Amino acid sequence: MGKKVIVALLLIISFVSVQAQTNNRDQKPGQKIEDPDNLATEYFSQIMGVALSATSNLKLYQFVYDWIGTPYRLGGVSKKGIDCSGFAFELYNKVFSTLIGSNSRNIFSMVNPINKDQLKEGDLVFFKIGSRSITHVGVYMGNNKFAHASSSKGVMISDLDESYWRKYYYKGGRLLASLRD
Repeated sequence: MGKKVIVALLLIISFVSVQAQTNNRDQKPGQKIEDPDNLATEYFSQIMGVALSATSNLKLYQFVYDWIGTPYRLGGVSKKGIDCSGFAFELYNKVFSTLIGSNSRNIFSMVNPINKDQLKEGDLVFFKIGSRSITHVGVYMGNNKFAHASSSKGVMISDLDESYWRKYYYKGGRLLASLRD
């Protein structure tokens, strides 16, 4: 399904939600109201293969969705091409209004390392691919999924349980509290 079709579907869903809300003036007590945030949550859950909850950050998922398919370009920081640290930088800047480092190693120096089982939506995941140093970074989305700029496929969502990522996974990290303020 093309992005234009998906955007059209989102607009239709938004319109239907607005119509439902304006029609709710005649609603009887106890009658169910359609929640537009819930519709967006269900939508992103389906297209991204990540189970979202009512507490999920929809701005995060919208940002990732908007960048899916952007080609990889070393040192790139635009929709014409972006690398993994550029993607993490842009995401943190736009979604969390936080500036982070410009490469995976200096981004790692800005986090509290955490175990894989402690990862939460928006945490960073780091990899050592063919090196003793950190060479790759992504943003955790939940359900073992993470968004990143892959050198072979551009911006995408991958699963930490895939053998390739399991082999090279180094650590998760949560941005230091002093940097989030």
